[in-house]
Amino acid sequence: MVDKFLQFMGLIKRAGKLLEGYNKCEEAIRRNRVYFVIMSQDVSKNTWEKFLNYNDKYKVPVVKTIYTGEEIGSAIGSSEIKVVGVTDKNMSKALMNLLKKNEKL
Repeated sequence: MVDKFLQFMGLIKRAGKLLEGYNKCEEAIRRNRVYFVIMSQDVSKNTWEKFLNYNDKYKVPVVKTIYTGEEIGSAIGSSEIKVVGVTDKNMSKALMNLLKKNEKL
């Protein structure tokens, strides 16, 4: 079964609305240019806690997914990626909805 969440992440990447990596996402959060941060299940504890603090401070949703960094990277045509950010409001809402649907399965 093809995962719609990962497929949609690939679409967001092709649209140029996806930031890859810790530093790019961190900077975009500080500049209020990211609407949703997705983290792999294998992200480090320190990174997870730091982005949770950003969630509290900047009110940006941060989610740790069931996907590994390799799976996320493969979906967006990169190597292993553990932190990505969505810079489009509507695409971030759609991605959140897909994630919620996946959790119900």
